[in-house]
Amino acid sequence: MRITKLMNVVILCDGNPPRPEQLKEALKHSSLFIAADGGAFIAKSMGVEPEIIIGDLDSYSKTGKEQASVIHDPDQETNDLEKALAYAFKKEGKNVVVFGATGKRLDHTLKNLSVLKQFNHQFETLVFKDKYSVVFLLPKNFETELPLQTTVSLFPLSGKVEGVTTTGLKYAMSNGTLENGIQDGSSNLTTEKKIEIVHKKGDLLIFINHKTDR
Repeated sequence: MRITKLMNVVILCDGNPPRPEQLKEALKHSSLFIAADGGAFIAKSMGVEPEIIIGDLDSYSKTGKEQASVIHDPDQETNDLEKALAYAFKKEGKNVVVFGATGKRLDHTLKNLSVLKQFNHQFETLVFKDKYSVVFLLPKNFETELPLQTTVSLFPLSGKVEGVTTTGLKYAMSNGTLENGIQDGSSNLTTEKKIEIVHKKGDLLIFINHKTDR
């Protein structure tokens, strides 16, 4: 299999699975589909086939019948998501969507958020998606348009984020500080279609929540 320069990559991990339509819609716009170890089983259950299965293979066992290329990387200093992202970077991926990086074990979710920070600078965009939220690290100056009454949460991934100013949110901040254990920015609401978020120092994570009861 020959993979040349590509732009859009979808990675499926072994956490809580996305809705099948979420995954299939993302795959319509992707150039490469990577399953991180046990994510291959989720792909199979949804009737889709990855091009690459990569990991330490403690969850997935090679059958020899795969259409995918199976890459066994036994390195215990990196988790399966790190392995998948490193592969995507090596193949010149630019925009990466990761499903299944959250849910199940909380320690795995926290580790994957750390991996998000680790690899964020290597791609033009790196986004986690699940049934409930779209999650990514914010640039220092960020603006977007969202439906009114969309739930938006901000989380100081670096522990403390300074100089936070928001517009278009119900609970506004002006040059404020978010710090774990002191003040967080969870469960805010959009009051305008256009929102703007600025921060001066630290790593600020945003959760944009879907309106879903599933």
